[in-house]
Amino acid sequence: MHVLQYHKSLSIEKWSMYPKMQQVLMISNELNRAKNWILKNQNLEANLAYERAFELIYLTLADNKWLNTSKELFRLKETLGELYCQETKDLKKNNLCLQLLLTFTTESYNLLANYN
Repeated sequence: MHVLQYHKSLSIEKWSMYPKMQQVLMISNELNRAKNWILKNQNLEANLAYERAFELIYLTLADNKWLNTSKELFRLKETLGELYCQETKDLKKNNLCLQLLLTFTTESYNLLANYN
């Protein structure tokens, strides 16, 4: 398991107790923070938000209730890695990742529908 730098109080056991929707929303919060930093042209802060999102994704991948969705989570992690490495952050790709993440559960998808 990845050593947590930003979410030191979280363990896989504690994370697994959260429902899928709450896990999705917590990861989404980090992508939303990254979006806000990208808009301010603050790439370092955007990368810190991505690092926090990575930690939550690692915890999510270790949670057994996501076994049937692990392929999508790995793809999300890969795409966030591309964003992380970009010198100029791609706001459009960040927003697409955020929207796709919200489709992972019915409840969060319904929130997205209300948001748009």
